Amino acid sequence: MSIARPVGRGAAAQKYDILTAMGTYALAQPKGPQRLVLRFITLITARYNWARDELKVGQREIARLWSCDIRTVKRETAKLRGLGWLRVRRPGARGRVTEYGLVIDAILAATQPHWPAIGPDFPIRMSEQADAKVVPLPVSGPVDPPDTTAGTEWALAQGDLYREDTGLYAAWLKSLRRIERAGGRLVLAAPSRFHAAYVDTHLKARLLAACQAADETVHDVVITS
Repeated sequence: MSIARPVGRGAAAQKYDILTAMGTYALAQPKGPQRLVLRFITLITARYNWARDELKVGQREIARLWSCDIRTVKRETAKLRGLGWLRVRRPGARGRVTEYGLVIDAILAATQPHWPAIGPDFPIRMSEQADAKVVPLPVSGPVDPPDTTAGTEWALAQGDLYREDTGLYAAWLKSLRRIERAGGRLVLAAPSRFHAAYVDTHLKARLLAACQAADETVHDVVITS
């Protein structure tokens, strides 16, 4: 997974998402790795320059921040480099501290299994940031709201999806038809193979979350053509 460096509009939310992913990952780890990630989060929050991908701080200052000695700083930064989360941009020299950068892709890859613990919206949001932003096909004229009177999980989910993003719903989701429900498996049909593949790649997580909000027994959504 690759996410653009969080700068510009929406950057603050992306930074919080990355830090949240790291925190949730840490809380699922034993004491040692948990403390390592907590120290890393604190260092990032205090001294990392997101716009320039620059962490330029001396070992003594890190030791004060972490309430430890310099030997511990060296050991912990070596562990972070071993994880692939931290890289050296420019080695230290006389009168100059080592400059580090974050490897955000590696951080996200390691934390991804723990994203569902944050909430069903979090994996969807992170996936949308990773992919080229989904651009709805242009739809001419007003878009009528879906008919939810059928009361099925898909009908109710369509109502939520329409309210969430009308343009996206009209372009990609309105034409999906409910084919069958087998246990927790819901099958939807798209008008073409390309349409099915696009929805399955970019929007399946969003569909599943909407269907589960309508009926918590849904555990999978299959898109066919």
